[in-house]
Amino acid sequence: MNFRFLHIVERNFLVWRKLMIPSLTTNLADPLFYLVGFGFGIGSLVGTVNGRPYVEFLAGGMLCYSTLNSATAEALYSAFSRLKMQRTWEGILHAPMTVADIVLGEWLWAAIKAVLSGSAILLIMYAFNIAHGFRPLAVLPVLFLLGLCVAGLALVMTTIAKGFDFFAYYFTLVLTPMSFLSGVFFPLQSLPLSVQKIALVLPLAHAAQLSRGLVFGDDMPHPGWSLLLLAVYGIVGVVVSIRIATQRLHR
Repeated sequence: MNFRFLHIVERNFLVWRKLMIPSLTTNLADPLFYLVGFGFGIGSLVGTVNGRPYVEFLAGGMLCYSTLNSATAEALYSAFSRLKMQRTWEGILHAPMTVADIVLGEWLWAAIKAVLSGSAILLIMYAFNIAHGFRPLAVLPVLFLLGLCVAGLALVMTTIAKGFDFFAYYFTLVLTPMSFLSGVFFPLQSLPLSVQKIALVLPLAHAAQLSRGLVFGDDMPHPGWSLLLLAVYGIVGVVVSIRIATQRLHR
């Protein structure tokens, strides 16, 4: 089996290592503020959600929200910079590498970065005594799968984009609705039934259910279906990205 795409992961890691502190700070600041501000601030007014303190309910969702943010930023802005601005992808093709190798490497690297961001939120949960014991660590594979899912979708946008402004459509029409309709900040049951049905096809909603189940022991309806949905989104996304990138770079 060809593992040349791992060289792309190594290359991106070596570059990221030099900018590790500002990169982690950027990816963590937003979900951390949500967790502290909403969890403890609004949580004091809300009380409990589904039988547990609101800060715990929110923390389970913020694990996935942080993962989503990190994977999206890497697969959109960073990958597009390497594709369009720096033309790194074209340079790599002069080596014995294919477009598929590059896209697979970018996909895997975005998921790895996403797990790092999710892990940092998990550490904060331990620090605030929200998570306990070793059981919450079981969520890390789910965060990795979510990272692959989100990165696959984002890479489709990256390969068809002509400029950074194009990403505004993705954030406005895809990411923002998904973030607010997936049960991250409030239970899905509080939404109208028709909206709940829409939410059930969103990957973030399934990831949030799995996250709360693995970290806190909440009910996980159809976990196998949830894992399959995340995997399908990620695989379809990366396959489509490879096809579009191949056409774009071979013009």
